[in-house]
Amino acid sequence: MTKVFDQPQLFAETALKGFCAANADRVAMVPHGAVRAAPGAPGKVALLVGGGSGHYPAFLGYVGTGFADAAVAGDVFASPSAAWIHGVAKAANRGGGVIMGFGNYAGDVMNFGTAAERLRAEGIDARLLVVTDDVASAPAGERARRRGVAGDLPVFKIAGAAAEAGMDIDAVMAVAEKANGATVSFGIAFDGCTLPGQGKPLFAVDAGQVGIGLGIHGEPGISTQAMVPAADLARILLDPLLAERPAGHDGRVAVILNGLGRTKYEELFVLWHHLTGLLAEAGLTVVQPEVGEFVTSLDMAGCSLTITWLDDELEAFWRAPADAPAFRKGTVAPPPAAEARDNHTASVAEVVPGSPQSQQAGHRVAALIGHVANALADAEEELGRLDAQAGDGDHGQGMARGSAAAAAAAEKAVIAGAGVGTVLSLAGDAWAERAGGTSGALWGEALRAWGQVLGDADTPSALAVARGAQAALEAIIRLGGAKVGDKTLVDALMPFVQVLNEQVAAGESLGVAWAAAAARATDAADATAQLTPRLGRARPLAERSLGHPDAGAVSLALCARVVGAKLG
Repeated sequence: MTKVFDQPQLFAETALKGFCAANADRVAMVPHGAVRAAPGAPGKVALLVGGGSGHYPAFLGYVGTGFADAAVAGDVFASPSAAWIHGVAKAANRGGGVIMGFGNYAGDVMNFGTAAERLRAEGIDARLLVVTDDVASAPAGERARRRGVAGDLPVFKIAGAAAEAGMDIDAVMAVAEKANGATVSFGIAFDGCTLPGQGKPLFAVDAGQVGIGLGIHGEPGISTQAMVPAADLARILLDPLLAERPAGHDGRVAVILNGLGRTKYEELFVLWHHLTGLLAEAGLTVVQPEVGEFVTSLDMAGCSLTITWLDDELEAFWRAPADAPAFRKGTVAPPPAAEARDNHTASVAEVVPGSPQSQQAGHRVAALIGHVANALADAEEELGRLDAQAGDGDHGQGMARGSAAAAAAAEKAVIAGAGVGTVLSLAGDAWAERAGGTSGALWGEALRAWGQVLGDADTPSALAVARGAQAALEAIIRLGGAKVGDKTLVDALMPFVQVLNEQVAAGESLGVAWAAAAARATDAADATAQLTPRLGRARPLAERSLGHPDAGAVSLALCARVVGAKLG
């Protein structure tokens, strides 16, 4: 397990600071990320890579000449917030636009997508490079649903080389998307990983067994089998990739054997010995292979194999020189002297005072958020356990951290004289930033949408609160794309909103209406135990979640009950 840390919630932030201090000749720290100490040429396309922490060398170790221009780091296994991504992207921008590369996970898709929209609104051309290489997570015909795992390395390396060569953003994206389409990965695990501060791993592999088809966020494999000798493990890794060899391909491949954090390099070399023979038997010519740790999962024991099917263009960019803290290839000319940077730290906007009535309502809402934060802190372990049934186990942690940040932001807003709408909006922004990931993005958008309906002019009526709940639901559906039956928080939120609106329309007080809605949400959350997930990280392991309620729905219902108890 991870033993070296201070406060667990500060692990990623402290690691970022240490990384930047240790590599000050190559990178410069900006809020929530790192950029090249010596930036690329003016007008160059910037490649920003990122995602949750816990995967080093991904993603900070990729920042350097010939590779990425910047990396943004979320909390452990949690997407960075849209605000964090936006800030690092602006610091990386050289005028040629920004390509943002990340693995295909719901929270990253939401937050990078939102950041891209903000950048475009400011006149910066922003594109999304979504890596989808994990063959275990979806069949070949559903490529867009696959997770991004160690294929991040070749896809980002090739995209970075194309950008370094001075290609425009359309050309770089074309190369990057071709590289992604030509890249496949498959992994195995011998044991699970443990989040900082936790006493047990997110999942475990029984002694004498090997997990097949794992993810990189603590997700267990899609199956297990008895442990076999290294020669057989090599074949387990390679066979699913060979099955996806493009028709007529000439056999040139970039190959990465990737350790996941606790598998010794000597073990990887034993596997590589067997893989070289199997690759030759398959008629493949390996171009500059890489064996080591490139996309890890904290202290997970295991490894993955990645193949990129090369053509002349992809091979040239794969071979191109690069010099980053964790990845070097060829010889890179010394960079010019570093120039001063604008790290684009956002200033805190002044709060416009609300009406006295709205300020009073804002004070009450801030107190309610505080009660929710306390309840989620108490439920953190149980929510994490539910999430780990088929996901990465970080839902409890994210909800606890996000709600605590929201409570603190709400209290500050109240002190500054904010009305209820602003209190909710600022709480939502704080929740999104601190929680990260899917739940952070969704809760952040929901609270902001609710706050915009309530405004800062009047005491909210029960009807206005119900309309705000409807707006929050619509924001979540718009951002996440979930519907009832997908086994998400929407399964609990939809009936909550329906009952709340029905009760208020019938003339019930807000307290009575909310209590009835919370009870209905609780029943709906419990009923998700009979569903299998259709979205997010849990989807590839859907059967494992059967019989267990969805963590997001359970936490939503818990929050509703806490607020209902205080309103009553």
